[in-house]
Amino acid sequence: MTLWEALLLGLVQGLTEFLPISSSAHIRIIGEFLPSAADPGAAFTAIIQIGTELAVLVYFRREVWAIIRSWTLSWRQGGRPINQDARMGWLIILGSAPIVILGVLFQESIETHLRNLYIPGATLVGFGLVLGAADLYAGRRAATFEPKSLDGIGGRDGLLYGLAQALALIPGVSRSGGTITAGLLMGYSREAAARYSFLLAMPAVFGAGVLELVKALGDQAALAAGWGNTLAAGAVAFAVGYLVIIAFLKIVSTYSYKPFVFYRVALGLAVIALLAAGVLYPS
Repeated sequence: MTLWEALLLGLVQGLTEFLPISSSAHIRIIGEFLPSAADPGAAFTAIIQIGTELAVLVYFRREVWAIIRSWTLSWRQGGRPINQDARMGWLIILGSAPIVILGVLFQESIETHLRNLYIPGATLVGFGLVLGAADLYAGRRAATFEPKSLDGIGGRDGLLYGLAQALALIPGVSRSGGTITAGLLMGYSREAAARYSFLLAMPAVFGAGVLELVKALGDQAALAAGWGNTLAAGAVAFAVGYLVIIAFLKIVSTYSYKPFVFYRVALGLAVIALLAAGVLYPS
């Protein structure tokens, strides 16, 4: 992989990580159209995702610091939540458990079989339709009931958010798409669902990225793109991702997710058509 290819993939990562359109699917698909015509690999994808999560950490730094500080005080007092921030810390831990457990159990399949291009093609379409249905439901529900905010989130909802996030282990589902869909179906506002999606993703993405980083340090062949290219891609993902967070939160507070639904379905169908025509190859 050349430097410009890595920078392009970093740009794609930054643009797509926080939108409900699946960054991993885009990295996988676009990799096929580069001159190298190769799958960038799970290690490259996981490591550059650290860049986008650093953008989340910077943007939400006050909220993250308040959560960590209150959770630490809560832990020292026997684990009893002392305020909403401490409660949020415990819920993020609870919600992170499903993706960590399933990620460890199915790591081999995630890095091999699930990278078959037919899978992201199908899931882009299928879960795009699910997101559309959830958004339609949320819009109709908001006309009768006040959407829930994160202040009222409890253990059941925190776990359901986590289970939805775990679906993102399948390329094409989208981490933000899964959690946002779950949030809308549970009655949360679009903005609340998006903000919680950002916060919930940090432990899982940082964990996966660090794990792949350690593996790559021990096995240079695991990172085909090379260290220089990967770090450059991560830097681009950070800068672009930060701007996308700002724009996305403004968009969802005003508009529906319908454009993302149309985009997902169109892209998924295009990928399947190209596979059927022999332009793209499954693996």
